[in-house]
Amino acid sequence: MKERHLGRSGLLVSRLGLGTMTWGQDTEPDEAAAQLVAFAESGGTLVDTADVYSDGDSERILGALLREVVDRDSLVVATKAAIRPNGRYDGSRRHLLRALDASLDRMDLDHVDLWQLHVYDPATPLEETLSALDEAVASGRTRYVGVSNYAGWQVSKAAAWQRAWPGRAPIVSAQLEYSLLSRDIEREVVPAALDAGAGLLPFSPLGRGVLTGKYRTGIPAGSRAAAPRFADFVQPYLDEECARIVESVVTAAEGLGVSPLSVALAWVRDRPGVAAPIVGARTAAQLEAILDSEDLTLPNEIRSALDDVSDMSPAHQ
Repeated sequence: MKERHLGRSGLLVSRLGLGTMTWGQDTEPDEAAAQLVAFAESGGTLVDTADVYSDGDSERILGALLREVVDRDSLVVATKAAIRPNGRYDGSRRHLLRALDASLDRMDLDHVDLWQLHVYDPATPLEETLSALDEAVASGRTRYVGVSNYAGWQVSKAAAWQRAWPGRAPIVSAQLEYSLLSRDIEREVVPAALDAGAGLLPFSPLGRGVLTGKYRTGIPAGSRAAAPRFADFVQPYLDEECARIVESVVTAAEGLGVSPLSVALAWVRDRPGVAAPIVGARTAAQLEAILDSEDLTLPNEIRSALDDVSDMSPAHQ
């Protein structure tokens, strides 16, 4: 798998990242191990988790696999903090540094490679939140820092504050939802990230699974949309406008002799500013299908056609 620099930093990451949100909930440890092995053997390096995924079990499983299955030094380990277990946002210095220590304990690591602010907390002064990033880097608990789910002005403000004084840790990444069905970040976040030198880490690059084409004729049993706790997550992308975009992806895939998944993933992977889409899978078989997209580069005419057909898609939240 090819590598890219994360923004304007010196950190190299694989141009696909492995998401672990389902680990410990829908994905059992043995299946997670199979995923991580397949990902590493394909040349993947960036593995993304968070302290709140599966109440910390995602980090615990990842930590165990780093000790027993895959060499920790071969991976770029990324995690996040700023959401309490009860769902409340907390960007205070106290909470963030305690959360980072807890993450390190769960993974049995002395540091992570990338630590990200999971959300923007409007109740805490931004300079206090960012001071936790500086402390984390200065103490060696993380090598790089980034943000997630930040609006364009929040990315710009955070990056400018960090650049304003020597010794502050630069913002090197911004993680947000981005796909052919969700392009609203192109208005403000993408320009802000490009200006700040932060690499984009898109999550849900397959439109919450809809861009694979599996919902074209209904909701299959066993799919996320069929599960009550995920139904509301997928439903916004099952309207007529999104269906029109999915059909265009399917048509492109048929013409290229590849899967719709590969077309959708290659489109977002090669957008300006993107370092690595974060892809998640419940099973190793699903992940293998995702990894098969690595060699696909979309022809310019197909890329342009997909740009056009998805340009007026509604901004889903």
